[in-house]
Amino acid sequence: MFSYLERILESQDQEEVHRITGNVENCRRTLQSLGYADFTFEDFFALFLEQLESVLQGNKESISHDELIQRSRDQSVSDYIVMFFRFVTSGEIRKRSEFFEPFILGLTNATVEQFCKSSVEPMGEESDHVHITALSDALGVPIRVVYLDRSSCDAGGVSVNHHDFIPNPPSGGDLPLAAATATAAGGSGGSEIIKPFITLLYRPGHYDILYPK
Repeated sequence: MFSYLERILESQDQEEVHRITGNVENCRRTLQSLGYADFTFEDFFALFLEQLESVLQGNKESISHDELIQRSRDQSVSDYIVMFFRFVTSGEIRKRSEFFEPFILGLTNATVEQFCKSSVEPMGEESDHVHITALSDALGVPIRVVYLDRSSCDAGGVSVNHHDFIPNPPSGGDLPLAAATATAAGGSGGSEIIKPFITLLYRPGHYDILYPK
């Protein structure tokens, strides 16, 4: 959450704010279609959108970088944002249950519904490949996870590897313009390389934000 809001604060990318707001609305409708009552998730969604709006400068609710850090350290704020992400993730997994079911069965014997209730929605549960894939797809935000390969330690070094979670555009949504760059020779007819918006370092039970030099 902090890394994404920090990027918006620095770029003041109002088009990205508009894009992500639309995807959040799609996530809200997904939860409603799955039978979630609004009161179970609405406060979490409202707080995220409030934080998103506050990093845009020029209104009375605008905040500075220091204030963003303070808010992120405020457990009453951070817990609500975590729950927002958990509900978004759960809704995406349930909506695309046929896609996620084989991966879930590789982790546990639980059904998709049981997995979401026991391993996605409760606070304190760790996130893995399934969670990040679902969250990245739901919000349309590319994420890079860097990890250290210790298998080479005996040889005197540690390999640094990464995995990019590149979302398919959400239904009715799209990807951040700032994350895509055209690469085809000759111009507009070619493919795009999607650059991750956020880079995280995986540590057992934890993810740290990485910044490029």
